Amino acid sequence: MWQNSPGTRRVPLLSRAKRGPGVMLALLLLAACHKHPEGPEWPHLPVTTAWRADTVTVREYVCQIRAIRNIEVRALERGYLAKIFVDEGQFVKAGQVLFQILPVIYQAEYQKAFAEVQYAEVEYQNAKALADSGVISPTQLALVKAKLEKAKAELAYTEAHLSFTTIRAPFDGLVGMLYVRVGSLLEEGELLTTLSDNSQLWVYFNVPEAEYLEYAQRLRRDSVIKVRLRMANGQLFPYEGAITAIEAEFDNKTGNIPFRATFPNPERLLRHGETGTILIRQPFPQALIIPQRATFEVLDKKYVYVVDEEGKVHSRLIEVEAELPHIYIVRRGLSDKDRILMDGLNKVRENDKIEAAFIPPEKAIAELPLHAE
Repeated sequence: MWQNSPGTRRVPLLSRAKRGPGVMLALLLLAACHKHPEGPEWPHLPVTTAWRADTVTVREYVCQIRAIRNIEVRALERGYLAKIFVDEGQFVKAGQVLFQILPVIYQAEYQKAFAEVQYAEVEYQNAKALADSGVISPTQLALVKAKLEKAKAELAYTEAHLSFTTIRAPFDGLVGMLYVRVGSLLEEGELLTTLSDNSQLWVYFNVPEAEYLEYAQRLRRDSVIKVRLRMANGQLFPYEGAITAIEAEFDNKTGNIPFRATFPNPERLLRHGETGTILIRQPFPQALIIPQRATFEVLDKKYVYVVDEEGKVHSRLIEVEAELPHIYIVRRGLSDKDRILMDGLNKVRENDKIEAAFIPPEKAIAELPLHAE
């Protein structure tokens, strides 16, 4: 059967009864190709807001541990070392004898000076009796008395030299390495050992200029900044310390300034020369917190995507005040009302529209793998 249309070719038409399955499929596909879409499909992405909470950060500084007193023990006189009364690492009390230098010469000089004092004393007593009787003048008596005083001074001088041959501990502490042995000929000033008073510790660490300014302001407000010490084995030292001194000048090469913290060490666990890590807690009351994964960087500056009421994303520059594991504390650029994109940052561009799936901020933060110090 043919159908004529004006101005066209004659096209054969098939009746419904004569249409095969293949023809029906072709017609359906053709209809599908000409179907208009209902609307664009926007990506479904999670969004959240910043969370306000009391937060504490912990800054770490490599440190050097020093005993509050650490001195060199040296020979005060020349002579042979006669005895050593202590051993390396031994704890000694103030006044305890450490070394004895052979005092033969100094003992002889002392005995000579002592005898001269006795002779001068007898001479003075005789002269005084004569002066009382008017036999000699007061001037002659004064000369005899001066001779006695000179003899006493010589005795005190030799007594001091004799005492220098016995070397005692000036304070309680630990004896260091012994650098001499019995029988050694010692020169004046020769190093014998060291003595370390580690009942308290001075711990030194370097602080960058920007952080120094923060601590200096806190010191004026709080008058003291408490610190903790992580020992070389990774464990925390059981006693808390405090910053007690700041050096006068910055190192121009590093831009750092040395701080000193003082720690009690009653069990004398730590010793002079050890290393560790100083931990300083920095409180941030009602800090504005966001997940790190919600940010991206452009030329070392951090941005987030803020989602408006229409679902469009807009990049916004933020300033980070502190960094913790997996989260940032925001100083400026955001409020706790702004909705920010959490995931899929690489799937959108400026002014793209999304279907926002809101996640409460406390839930978003709780799902991060955080850990406490």
